[in-house]
Amino acid sequence: MQEPNGQPSAQPSPRAPQPNQILAVPATVALCNSDYNAAADVRQTMAQQDAKAAR
Repeated sequence: MQEPNGQPSAQPSPRAPQPNQILAVPATVALCNSDYNAAADVRQTMAQQDAKAAR
């Protein structure tokens, strides 16, 4: 967006793309293992829900 004087606005448009924090962090084996281990409770809950739905 431009100001009336023809210069670009100092503030970005609210509709402008924002940086993606997920893509900003490199995927390493250690980080993937950490994410996997942190989600153990989620996997357990999903397994219980799947078993209940299969009945």
